[in-house]
Amino acid sequence: MSGEPAVGPESSAGADLQQPLHQEAAGQEAFGREDVSSVPEAQPAEGAATGGHSWPDPGATGSSDADPAGRATRLEAELAALKAEHENLSSQYMRLAADFDNFRKRQSRDQDDQRLQITCSTLSEILPVVDNFERARQQLTPQHEEAQNLHRSYQGLYKQLVEVFKQLGVSPMRVEGEPFDPSLHEAVLREESHEHPEDVVIAELQRGYQLNGRVLRHALVKVSMGPGPAEGSGSPAGAEPDGADAQGDGSAGAPPSDS
Repeated sequence: MSGEPAVGPESSAGADLQQPLHQEAAGQEAFGREDVSSVPEAQPAEGAATGGHSWPDPGATGSSDADPAGRATRLEAELAALKAEHENLSSQYMRLAADFDNFRKRQSRDQDDQRLQITCSTLSEILPVVDNFERARQQLTPQHEEAQNLHRSYQGLYKQLVEVFKQLGVSPMRVEGEPFDPSLHEAVLREESHEHPEDVVIAELQRGYQLNGRVLRHALVKVSMGPGPAEGSGSPAGAEPDGADAQGDGSAGAPPSDS
């Protein structure tokens, strides 16, 4: 037996069946190539690949960006301008802060002065009432029981008023024997005194008061003029010695005539 395949009716029939199948496959492949070649190539939409943004042309950059020295000069100029603007704003802020601080201090000081003026004005209106209480205490000497009870009652009111004055910072002046001070005292009388030197307060006519070191009311006082001239110590002012008239008259000094 030989190794060649047997040729018969079956083998020829199989070859006839495979030949049409190869022709059909080749036709489909050719049709697919024609379809692909006939479809136009899709062009990308404008800006689609870049996400909607157009990128600058690398060749369109300015000369300043292309030149590092020019770019550095421009950045230095911008930095200097920003520094100058920052210094200007800082100085304006410092001036505004200083002005506001001065305004706040001035307002606080003005409020304190106004409050003190109102207090002084109110207390000055009450001081005559205190003076009347003091005069009544010095002048009245109640003898009967009923008068003593009345005296004690208004003296209690006077003490209560004095305590309120102390709580507010009001204090009376002690002026007798002190040197005269025009910022504290108001001189009403001046008289000679052998017990006190000149310009010394010898009597208090109306009591003065202070409010926390500030004069609330000046004290009315009597001031010493000193001991004055001693009696018989010399001729009064304006008098001339007895020999002055003789020297003034020319005939009084002439010798008597022989006639």
